Amino acid sequence: MAIRKIRYIGDDILKKKCKPVKAITDSTKELIQDMFDTMYEANGVGLAAPQVGILRRICVIDIREGDPVVLINPEIVESSGEQTDEEGCLSVPGKVAEVTRANYVKVSSLDMDMNPVTYEGEGLLARAMQHEIDHLDGILYGERASEPYRDLEEEEEWEEE
Repeated sequence: MAIRKIRYIGDDILKKKCKPVKAITDSTKELIQDMFDTMYEANGVGLAAPQVGILRRICVIDIREGDPVVLINPEIVESSGEQTDEEGCLSVPGKVAEVTRANYVKVSSLDMDMNPVTYEGEGLLARAMQHEIDHLDGILYGERASEPYRDLEEEEEWEEE
């Protein structure tokens, strides 16, 4: 398939609310595959359609535990608990921010055949689902952060001589 251009913070499309998917077409399937390819190429764990310039309610997630997830017209129907951790985003390269999110979420979505499906996630999967669904509503993670974005710090390991 193809690697698509990721839109970065400051691009107006990232602030817009996405429209529901009404049917799965060949172009929808191609978009989803391209989104996975783009996400893997950028070493991400999730990607939402507006991040590649498409205002549709589609996101893909792969936290490298279990099967990859495709969310079509997702809605969070249940959440509980709390977790606070650093988040990054492919649309905000080189920056992180501390964000508090639910530790558990249940998401109602559609599968590739437009059949209803429910996903449940805790920890990183719950965080990723909330982050990507926020993108579909025009919300960047920095808007939920307890502090402003900061530069991603690379830690160096020092060897003893």
